[in-house]
Amino acid sequence: MKLRLAPRAAQDLASIADYIRTRNPSAAQHVRATIFQTLQNLILFPRAGQEQTIGGVRKLVTPRYSYLIYYTVDEAADEIVVVAIQHPARQREYEDL
Repeated sequence: MKLRLAPRAAQDLASIADYIRTRNPSAAQHVRATIFQTLQNLILFPRAGQEQTIGGVRKLVTPRYSYLIYYTVDEAADEIVVVAIQHPARQREYEDL
């Protein structure tokens, strides 16, 4: 299965890294690595995330930093599309079922 970041998710990832980098550059690298590792795991287990109230959207939480990765699985295209990545303290755009 392929993994694709929607423009919004790519911007979220860049914003997260920029925000943390201004406070602690080495922490920014660790957070990005954790998010990327979670994305790699998602390729192996695309249905691992919890379903959300909006049809087709799932949520996976990164270990340690608890970032929320929202994504959809397109079986026909054999693709996972990450639609957003959020810090857990921010207002959530999606709700768990």
